[in-house]
Amino acid sequence: MVRNVAGLLPELEDEDFYLLSGVEQGMRFSEWVQREKLPKFTNLTEEEVDYRLERCLKRGLIEKKTIQYEGYTLQFEGYDALALRALVEQDTITEFGSPLGVGKESDVYEVRSYKPLALKYHREGYTNFREVHKERDYTSDNKHVSWMYTARKAAEREYDILEELYPDVAVPQPIGQNRHAIVMEKMDGVELSRTRLEDEQVLGVLDLLVSEIDRAYAHGYVHADMSEYNVFVNEAGVTVFDWPQAVPTDHENADEFLRRDLTNVVGYFRRKYPQHVPDDLPTDEVADAITADSFETVTEFV
Repeated sequence: MVRNVAGLLPELEDEDFYLLSGVEQGMRFSEWVQREKLPKFTNLTEEEVDYRLERCLKRGLIEKKTIQYEGYTLQFEGYDALALRALVEQDTITEFGSPLGVGKESDVYEVRSYKPLALKYHREGYTNFREVHKERDYTSDNKHVSWMYTARKAAEREYDILEELYPDVAVPQPIGQNRHAIVMEKMDGVELSRTRLEDEQVLGVLDLLVSEIDRAYAHGYVHADMSEYNVFVNEAGVTVFDWPQAVPTDHENADEFLRRDLTNVVGYFRRKYPQHVPDDLPTDEVADAITADSFETVTEFV
């Protein structure tokens, strides 16, 4: 888990951020930035660079490695600090709260501006960015990739997709984005995987969820990673989140991903509510109806 750096912001000075930004700039060309290049990247003197390196190393924002040269690289904490400071300076957020969720590819915190919001740090590639690079479309055209690039591209992609889908599709409202961080509407409700629906609610919630899959398709996107872990349920309906891996409907594998999403969703409901969701609910026919823009309700297939 990446350490929360919000508490460090008050003690960091402008020159510390110049140093972090300089390392970030240098990492566009190499994973480890040579010490000799940092004055150019940071516009700081040699002496100031040494002082700021010591401060940032002490706080775990950067890492040092001596190979053929003395090199420095950002830790995720340093990247978090850069993104968080930018969002604060833009007045996108004013307060930082407690964790809402920690996962393999993201950390989510409660933040506040004019209302409670959620801040999502993308962590794609933190442990093995080469595998993510190989699997995800948003990095597949770039041969020189790092965890920093992978996470930023994931955030940019997800933010753009949320802007295209909201409010016609039930997704979190996007508020702001910087580097690998997205600020969005804080979702109310409970994750579908932790929800126990009443008998009379089961088919209704399944229908709501498939209807959102249908609306997203009509707006040009397939989620491509749909499961009970990226759906929130509340009295108003459902909200679908985690969209960085979504593909456009003209993607060569879009229909395959659509059928997989439907299989995952229907399979979950079958396992948890077998008495309400028949084994023979035809997900392929539902997918065909969605692609033909003729889907109306799941109940017509039950």
